[in-house]
Amino acid sequence: MCYYNGQRVSREEFIRLMDLEKAVMNYDFLDQEIHEGFNYGNIAVLRPTEDRCNFDIVQMEWGFIPSYIKNREDVKKMRFGYKDSTGKWRQPYTTLNAKGEELILIDENTGREKMFRKAALERRCLILSSEFYEWRHIHRLNKKTNLPLKTADKYPYHIGLKDKAYFFIAAIWQNWTDKDTGETVDTVALVTTEANSLMRQIHNSKNRMPTMLPDELAWEWMMEDLTEQRITEIATYQIKASDMDAYTVEKDFRTTGSPSKVFVYSEVPELSYEV
Repeated sequence: MCYYNGQRVSREEFIRLMDLEKAVMNYDFLDQEIHEGFNYGNIAVLRPTEDRCNFDIVQMEWGFIPSYIKNREDVKKMRFGYKDSTGKWRQPYTTLNAKGEELILIDENTGREKMFRKAALERRCLILSSEFYEWRHIHRLNKKTNLPLKTADKYPYHIGLKDKAYFFIAAIWQNWTDKDTGETVDTVALVTTEANSLMRQIHNSKNRMPTMLPDELAWEWMMEDLTEQRITEIATYQIKASDMDAYTVEKDFRTTGSPSKVFVYSEVPELSYEV
């Protein structure tokens, strides 16, 4: 889930995080309405400076690459799947998102740290977002049996915050080096949590949502030394449904050129904003 994200910040706006302000006028990459996760392109990230007294706005490759991945060929195999030497198909493994509940886990069988643990402890950051998109699954009824059809109709939603042009999503980052070519790149994974009452209606196939943080928690997540318990608490934070805004858009919104335009489907029930 959460594989489509928007980053639109005008040159007149400022990114405000507690008492810190940083103008965005010099950042030409903050002008894309849709970042499609499975393209594994760059996305805007707020990363703390080494002294944690300020932050930089940088581009990172969306799709966390673990340090044990040797080269770009292995990255491709991880992301898109491959046939092994026996001809068996190996399924792709997606690292665009990281579950907040599992960030700092240690494998009970081996005692080894899981993929995201070290990054969650040491390299927390924020993804700057103006909106994101999710699909709602609705099962029509069979006209003969009156039972739900097996295949659902999917309706895309544009989702953001009320009265806010942008917001912060918890994330973790990893610097990765291709051991064959020496290429070095910063990569990032978006943190997700269980869906709140609004997102359970929209993302009803998986019941997940981005971990959207208010300013105070965004600051704490990025800048402060946190216990493992506190990391998990913030990583699994659920923003209030009443603070969010969501509406349907055209099914081909990725190619229409107007992905934020409202499109009404008569067959789609209205959302309930529970307090």
